[in-house]
Amino acid sequence: MFTETLRRKMASYTSATRSKHDFARQVEEVKTPKSDINALILDYLTVAGYPNAAAKFSIEANLQPQQSTPAIQARQQIRAFIHRGDIENATRAINDLDPSVLDEDEPLHFALLRLQLVELIRKCNAQPGGDIEPALEFAQTQLGPKAPRTPQFLEDLEKTMSLLVFDHNNLDPSLAALLEPSLRREVADKVNKAILQRQQQRRDAAIQNLVQMRAWSEDTVRKEGKKELPARIDLGLDGDDTENGHEPMITT
Repeated sequence: MFTETLRRKMASYTSATRSKHDFARQVEEVKTPKSDINALILDYLTVAGYPNAAAKFSIEANLQPQQSTPAIQARQQIRAFIHRGDIENATRAINDLDPSVLDEDEPLHFALLRLQLVELIRKCNAQPGGDIEPALEFAQTQLGPKAPRTPQFLEDLEKTMSLLVFDHNNLDPSLAALLEPSLRREVADKVNKAILQRQQQRRDAAIQNLVQMRAWSEDTVRKEGKKELPARIDLGLDGDDTENGHEPMITT
C-alpha cells in the first residue's frame, strides 16, 4: 500500500515537472538568500516611512537600521497629515523638518498649496450654502501670485477653481479626480521623495527598481524573441517558497 502510494506521488510529481516550462524550472533552481530578501523588506519599510515596522524588522532580521527611527517618524507624520487632508499641518511639519524642501522646489510647493485649496473647497461644499470665501481668499493670496509664472500652474489653478462652480455629484472625470484620495497619495509620495532627496537618501525603494527592471527585461526578451518565455510569469509572491527550495523570509 505504501509503495503504491509513493509510486503515484512520484508519477504525479514527474508529470507536473515535465509540464512546467523550461524557464520556470530554471527560476526554481535559483535560491535567493534569505538575507537579501530581508534587506529588501527593510529597505522598503524605511523608504516608505514605516518606523515601527522597520525598527522591529531590523531586530528580527538582525540587520542594521538604514535610518534613525525619528527620521522615519517625521516622514510618516507628514504623510499621515496629507493622507487625511490636513495640508496646513503637513506644510508646517515639512518646514519644521527642513524649510528648503519647499523653498527650493516650487512645483512641489504649488502641488501642496493646490491640494490645500481642494480641501478648502471640499469643506465648503460639504454642506448646502457653505462659505466659499476662505477658498477664494486662499486661491487669491497663496496660488494667484505663483500661477502666472508657469503655464501648468495656471492650468491647474483654473481647473481646481472649477470645483466651486460645478456640482460635486456630477463632475467631469478630470475634475472628479481632484477629489479622489489618489491625489492626496500622489502629493504625499512626492513630498516623501523630496525629503529623502534632501536627506541624501534614495527616493525609491530598491524593490521598486527591481520590479521595473524585471518588467523591462521580460518585455525586451519577448520583443527580440531570442528566448522562449511562458505566456505569463508570476512574481512568485503567492505560493509557499519552501516548496521551490527557497528559504522562508522573516515577516512581521
